[in-house]
Amino acid sequence: MWWGGRGQSFNIAPQKEEPEMGPSAPKSVQGSGMPEPGSRQLGSCLASGCLPGEQVLAWAPGVRKGLDPELPGTLICTNLRVTFQPRGWQRSQETPLSSEYDFALANIGRLEAVSSLSRVQLHRPGSLLKFIPEEILIHGRDFRLLRVGFETGGLEPQAFQVTMAIVQARAQSSQTQQYAGITLSEAGRSAGSRTPPIPLLETSEDWETERKKQAASGWRVSLVNERFDVATSLSRYFWVPIRTLDSEVRRAFGHFHQGRGPRLSWHHPGGSDLLRCGGFYTASDPNKEDIRTVESMLQAGHSDVVLVDTMDELPSLADVQLAHLRLRALCLPDSPVAEDKWLSALEGTRWLDYVRSCLRKASDISVLVTSRVRSVVLQERGDRDFNGLLSSLVQLLSAPEARTLLGFQSLVQREWVAAGHPFLTRLGETGVSEKAPVFLLFLDCVWQLLQQFPAEFEFSEFFLLALHDSVRVPDTLTFLRDTPRERGKQNGQFNSCTQVYTPGYSQLPTGNSVDPQLSVWDWDLRYSNKQILQFRNPGYDPKYCPDSWLPRQQPSFMVPRPPSSVWLFSRGALTPLNQLCPWRDSPSLLAVPSRWLPRPAISSESLADQEWGLPSHWGACPLPSGLLLPGYLGPQIRLWRRCYLRGRPEAQMGLSAPTITGLQDELAHLQELLRKWTPRISPEDHSKKRDPNSQSR
Repeated sequence: MWWGGRGQSFNIAPQKEEPEMGPSAPKSVQGSGMPEPGSRQLGSCLASGCLPGEQVLAWAPGVRKGLDPELPGTLICTNLRVTFQPRGWQRSQETPLSSEYDFALANIGRLEAVSSLSRVQLHRPGSLLKFIPEEILIHGRDFRLLRVGFETGGLEPQAFQVTMAIVQARAQSSQTQQYAGITLSEAGRSAGSRTPPIPLLETSEDWETERKKQAASGWRVSLVNERFDVATSLSRYFWVPIRTLDSEVRRAFGHFHQGRGPRLSWHHPGGSDLLRCGGFYTASDPNKEDIRTVESMLQAGHSDVVLVDTMDELPSLADVQLAHLRLRALCLPDSPVAEDKWLSALEGTRWLDYVRSCLRKASDISVLVTSRVRSVVLQERGDRDFNGLLSSLVQLLSAPEARTLLGFQSLVQREWVAAGHPFLTRLGETGVSEKAPVFLLFLDCVWQLLQQFPAEFEFSEFFLLALHDSVRVPDTLTFLRDTPRERGKQNGQFNSCTQVYTPGYSQLPTGNSVDPQLSVWDWDLRYSNKQILQFRNPGYDPKYCPDSWLPRQQPSFMVPRPPSSVWLFSRGALTPLNQLCPWRDSPSLLAVPSRWLPRPAISSESLADQEWGLPSHWGACPLPSGLLLPGYLGPQIRLWRRCYLRGRPEAQMGLSAPTITGLQDELAHLQELLRKWTPRISPEDHSKKRDPNSQSR
C-alpha cells in the first residue's frame, strides 16, 4: 500500500497452464528450462502464504528501482496480483493478507517493458514483445509505480516470461469472477468470534442502534426491502418517517428512479433532517394518494422543506472520469509536460475545480441543515453517486463525531457501501461511459478538509491513503461489488432475493452455515499495529467530542417553525416553490423578481457569504460552533501530492513526515546537510551577505 518494511510470501500452487509466449518469443526463451512453479528453486525464494485460490504463474529475480538504496528481491505474477517480494523478507503473521508491494491485476493501468534500445507498452494478450526486457514499469491506477530491473547471467528468459504472464493475467482477470473476497476462516479467524470494527448495517439491529445513536425519534427502521423487491440497489433496511406504513413506503418508492425513494441520511442534533432520494417520475399523477405520501415523507414532519438539485454546478460522471485520467497522465514520471507549464496543465485537468465545486456545495448545504429546523432533501437521478458524496461531506462539516476514526468509517459504510454506490462499475473494467472515480473525488475533498482543519479530525492522511489504495484489493468485497444484494449473495447471507423473512427478525435461519467475508475495515489483517497507529492524527484536538458538542435541542440558534414553505436550492441560492411534487416542472417556480432568485453560475460567494435570502420573519441565525466552513478559492484547494505523486519520488521532497519520530529523522537529516554545506561559506562571506554596504566596497 504505502509503507515499507513488510513483506509477502506465497504458497507455490501447481500451474495449470504455462503462459503463452507467442510467436514473438526469442528462441532463447522457448524451452529455456525456467523452473516450474512447484520446483525447489522457486520454493527456496518464496515461503508459504498464498491467498485462497491464488496460483503463481511466473516469477523472476530483480531489483526494485526508484528507492534509495535499491531493493533486491523477486517479482511474482499470480492469477490475482503482481507483487515484489524483497529478498529475505518473511510474511508477518499479524498481517497475512496484503503487502505494500502488491498490485491487484485490476489496478494495473499501464505496463511498459524497457531495454537499452526499446521501450514498448503492453496492453493486450496479443501484444508483441520482441526483446527480453531489462526493466518493466507497472503504473497503478492508484498512482503507485512499481519499477523492477531484471538480473542478468542466464535468467533473462524468466524476465520475458514474467512480463508476458502479467500481460495475459491482467487481460484474463475478471473482478466479478476471480475477486470473490476472503472469508474469516480463510484468513484464520473464527466466524463465531467475529466482531466487526464498525456496524456493517447488514441487520435491522444495526440500523436501529445507529438510529438511536442519532436520536432520530421521528424515524424508524423499515423492513419493506428485506427481499430487495422494492429497490435492488438499496440496502435491506433504511429509515423512514415513523408514521409512514411500509405499504405506503412501497407505493411511494415506486415513483422514484430505481425505487430509491426519500429516506433519512442523517438527523442533526438540533432537529433538522438530511434526506436523499432518486429522481422523481414527473409523469406521476399529482392527485394520487401515493403522491401525498411522497410529500409527507419529504416533509418528514417539518414545515420547512428545502429540495436540493444535487447535480447543479457539479461535474457529470464523464467529466470526473476524464479529469482523473488527465490527472493520472500528468502525474506519471514520464509526463511530457515541461516543469514551467506543469501547474497550468494541472488546472487544465479540471480535477481541482471539481473538488472545489463539491466542497462549495457541501458547505452551502451544511448551512441549510444547521441554521434552522427543516427537512433538506438531496435529489439526484440515480441517488448513488453525488448524493452520497454531498451527504458525507455535510456530516463531516456539521458533526464532530463523523470526524473521528470510527465515525468516519461508519459514515462511509452507511452513505456509500450500504447505500449502493456502484464501486465495481465506477472503478472496475466496465464500459467507459459508466466509469467515474466519484469515491476517490470524495477522499480528495476529505483530504482538503484535513489540511484546512488539522485539529478537527481524529484520522490522518495515511488513513485516507490506506482507504484510497483499498478500492481495488482482491481480499474484500466492500469495494468490489455494486450493491449490498451482490455482497450478500457472495457472502452466503441469502441464496435468493425471493427468500421469505420473518418481519423484525434479521438473523439468518438456524442451520445456515455462513462464513462471513472480510470487510475493508478489518485493518488488523492487512496492516501491522504500528501502521494502524499512524491512522490517528497526533494533532487531533477532541474539544468538540460528540458527548459534549451540542444538546439535542438548540433554541439559541434554532428559530420557531415558520409558515409552511417549500424551497428549491439551486445554483447557490434559494427559490420558493408552490408545490413539492413534481419539483422539476418549471411552472412550479414562482416567477417573481426577488433577491432569492439563483445567482450567476460562476461566483465566489457561498450561501454563508451572502445576505440570507430568506423571509425576514425567520430572524437572524447564528451558526453553531461545531460547523466547519472550508475555503475553496485559489490556493486554498491543493494537490494531494503524497497520493498523486507517489510515482515521482523527487516530488515527495518537502512533505512532512507522518509521525514525531519521522519528523525527528527529517530534522536530523537536514541538520546533517546543513553541517555539510556550512563550511563552503566562510564567516567573511557570510558577514558580507548580511552587510548591504559590503557590495559597494
